[in-house]
Amino acid sequence: MLSTFMYSVLLLAYGNQILPYFIEQRSLYEVRERPSKCFGWVVFIASQITVEIPWAVLSGTIGYFCWYYPLGLEHNAHTSSEVRERGALVWLLLCTFFLYGVSLIQMCVAAIELENNAANLASLMFTMCLNFCGVLYYPTGFWSFMYRASPFTYLISSVLAAGLGNSHVACSEKEFSAIVPPSGQTCQEYMEPYISMAGGYLKDVDDGSCLFCAMSDTNVFLKSLHIDYDKRWRNWAIFLCYACIDWIIMFFAYWCFRVPKKKDRVQDESSLKSKALENVDEKPEEK
Repeated sequence: MLSTFMYSVLLLAYGNQILPYFIEQRSLYEVRERPSKCFGWVVFIASQITVEIPWAVLSGTIGYFCWYYPLGLEHNAHTSSEVRERGALVWLLLCTFFLYGVSLIQMCVAAIELENNAANLASLMFTMCLNFCGVLYYPTGFWSFMYRASPFTYLISSVLAAGLGNSHVACSEKEFSAIVPPSGQTCQEYMEPYISMAGGYLKDVDDGSCLFCAMSDTNVFLKSLHIDYDKRWRNWAIFLCYACIDWIIMFFAYWCFRVPKKKDRVQDESSLKSKALENVDEKPEEK
């Protein structure tokens, strides 16, 4: 869980590398291409998005091999015979993670002139996502809506479900708790109500006592984090939607704040050409 949390810290450093290039390309477009009407602003914004997608997939692939296999998460899928499916899901999640980093930065910088201001806005939004994703603290009361609104909630939930779910847990010797049942009861009879509610398993000892392990499978751990294994694909789809929403806001913000509206534009090129032709026709008559 903590390694997944620390992996998400890469987002801001990755996204900030895009800022100077985006501002440079935007300045070039607004000074040269837009006045010359080579192409419209929709093409410019779309090109800024599509050019980053291959790099995000490449970054996600490198991060997948450098993070997923050294942690040994692929071993957890052997018991459920879902090695390929869960490995593919984690790869999609990591690629989508970098796509979301791109979308967040581009949304923040689309309408803002200065690079530092856009970086500060992105840093604030990133911090809010990180603090309320449920790893550091599960928010309750008023702030519970931030847990549901944070995109990292769905990222970390899906990664943990795919990496840890449906696996058996075996306690080491020092992790067992010694249990002595009341007289007239076996360990199984005594602990059955608790185990059926909270999970765990028993290990019998010859002297009549028993050893209790608080966790028998990883789904118990996931449940303590409010993560449902069966919703892993749904959470990935929701996380992907956050990136798409950022790009939609990016289009709207750029159109709203940086695209000249009709009343601000110079005269249409066709009208300028027609007036120039009229002037040419009038000159011979004047002579």
